[in-house]
Amino acid sequence: MKVSPLDLRQIRFRTALRGFDRAEVIALISEVAEDYENALREVDRLRQEVSKMEALLVQHREHERDLRNTLMTAQKVSDDIRANADAQARTILREAEGRSDLLLQKTQSRLEDLQREIDGMKLKRRDVENTLESTITALRSTLEFVREQEERERDEKILLHRPRQADQPSPVRNDDARAVGES
Repeated sequence: MKVSPLDLRQIRFRTALRGFDRAEVIALISEVAEDYENALREVDRLRQEVSKMEALLVQHREHERDLRNTLMTAQKVSDDIRANADAQARTILREAEGRSDLLLQKTQSRLEDLQREIDGMKLKRRDVENTLESTITALRSTLEFVREQEERERDEKILLHRPRQADQPSPVRNDDARAVGES
């Protein structure tokens, strides 16, 4: 049986001999009805508060779900960005290595060309040195020959200008002068 605060206030007891004091019973019933009414109001208020809290809890759970989805999306985007960055870094590194290898090959080729040029110049230098040495040797030989010729001619002139003695043979020819100069 459900009894409301109004029901409690309207209850009337029969009177009996040796019964309770009527005023005390009515005062107690009134007090109990008021406490019961307050309790019902408090229960109603708490139910409303629970309802608000449940709605707030639902809202918080939705926010939490949204945050989790956002976090998962952000993590996926972050992973995708990282993967793309790694792929780009590998591509850039491969391209740089390729350019480096090409540059190294060109440099090596240029070095080989320069080395060939240097070797060619060394050979030309040796040829020029040999040619110069040959020319110097030829010029020395020519100079020696010219000096010898001049000395012979001088010796021949000296012989031609000397007075002759009676027992000396006639003036000496060039071939004879050489033989005289050599002895």
